[in-house]
Amino acid sequence: MSRNVKFLVLSALAFLSASALAVTHPSMPEVLAAATPADWRGLDPDNTLYVELPGGRVVIELAPRFAPLHVANIKTLVRARYFDALSIIREQDNYVAQWGDPDNRHPIPAGVGKVAPEFDSPTRADVPFTRLPDGDVYAPEVGFSDGFPAARSPSLHRTWLAHCYGMVGVGRDLDVQSGSGAELYVVIGHAPRHLDRNVALVGRVVKGVELLSALPRGSAEMGFYTKTEVPTPIKSIRLAADVPESERSNLEVIRTDSATFTALIESRRNRPEDFFKVPAGHIDLCNVPIAVREQRPAAAHSS
Repeated sequence: MSRNVKFLVLSALAFLSASALAVTHPSMPEVLAAATPADWRGLDPDNTLYVELPGGRVVIELAPRFAPLHVANIKTLVRARYFDALSIIREQDNYVAQWGDPDNRHPIPAGVGKVAPEFDSPTRADVPFTRLPDGDVYAPEVGFSDGFPAARSPSLHRTWLAHCYGMVGVGRDLDVQSGSGAELYVVIGHAPRHLDRNVALVGRVVKGVELLSALPRGSAEMGFYTKTEVPTPIKSIRLAADVPESERSNLEVIRTDSATFTALIESRRNRPEDFFKVPAGHIDLCNVPIAVREQRPAAAHSS
C-alpha cells in the first residue's frame, strides 16, 4: 500500500470514527415527548395497591405473572384489612423499608398460608422481554418484562424479577416457604441484587417511594425500630379496585415492550445532554427509569 493510499484510508477511518462519536440520540424528555398513547398503559386496578401513610399515598403495582400465589395471599390480607393500623417496623439505611405485625396484633385471615417460594418461574414465550444490550454481573440476560426489571437464564429456562430500587418483596425467615405476604419490604437503597432468587418479589412502587425512603432510620440492628422509637403508622392498604374511581390515582406507565422504551434505554446508555462529555455506552438494569405519568382524560386518547 502506497503512502498516499494509506493516508487516505487512515483519514477515512478517522472521519468515520468522528462521525460515530458525533451521532446523538434524543434525550429522555425528548423520547417521552414523542411517545404516542399506545406507548403507555394504565395500571390494572385489580393488581394495584394504595398504601396510605400520614405523608401521602404509595402506589404499588403487583406482579401476579411472576408470583401468583404470593399476590393472591396479599390480596386476601388487604381485603381483610390486615395491614390497617400496623406500622413500618424497619427502616434500614441504603437497604429496605419493611412493614408487618411482629407482635401478632392482627389474626392472619383464613386462606393465607405457606406457599411455594416463587423465587423464579419458567421462561414463557408469550411474556414480553425487552433485553438490555449490556452485560450483567448477576444473570446471563437482563431486561424488562411487563414493566418490571427482570433477569433470565436461557440455559435454565428460568426468569425472575430483580431487586432494583422500589421493588417490593416478601419477608421470610430461613424456611423458604415462610413468606406468606404478611410481611413486605420495599428496596430504598442501592440495588441488593444478591437477594435475587432468594426472596419472592411481588411488585414495584410506581409512585410515592420517597414517602418510604425518607423515613427516620431505625436504630436497632438491621434498621428495626426500638420500643422507644415512634414508627410510621400505616393508615390503610387497599386494592385500587376497591377504591371509588374518583379517589384513585390515575397513572400510566411506559410500556416496556415498546420501541419508545427501547429509545428511552438508549437515551440513558449514551446521555446526549451537554453535561456528559464521555458517553458511558452501557447501562445497569437498575439504572433504567420506568416512566410514570398522570393519566390523560379519555378525550385526549381519542384524538
